[in-house]
Amino acid sequence: MNKIQRQGKGKRSLEVGRLGEEVVADWLQSRNWEILHYRWYCRWGEIDLVARSPEPMLLFVEVKTRSSGNWDVNGLLAVNPQKRAKLWQTAELFLAKYPALAELPCRFDLALVRYKRILDSVAASSPIILQQPVSRSGYEFVLQDYLEGVDLEG
Repeated sequence: MNKIQRQGKGKRSLEVGRLGEEVVADWLQSRNWEILHYRWYCRWGEIDLVARSPEPMLLFVEVKTRSSGNWDVNGLLAVNPQKRAKLWQTAELFLAKYPALAELPCRFDLALVRYKRILDSVAASSPIILQQPVSRSGYEFVLQDYLEGVDLEG
């Protein structure tokens, strides 16, 4: 694979990742969660989604978007101890920057999204339902699993 092909693949991966995050955000919003930030980043890393529930609770969501036949169990294995530590540090810096939100109970969630390229894409007007496909920009996405309260210390 030459340099130009690798660059194109990288852009496609970023687009697919962004679309996977949008699918999860839409699903959370359908459950009355407010999305506060998309891809919040700092020197330690990035949090894909930061949301607030009606209860209220603050939610940090890591989204893993993978094609079928992936090596890491749909992204589950990609959240290794180093990634967990980075997420924890990033969340601490987020709370330091937004001290009013630091008073809320916090939770770390992991969303596993599967995708495949499709030829025909219909508009994304249907609601996001766990384990049901939805089309976006030439891809079919499925929110395969949503794991609440992922332990970042273990």
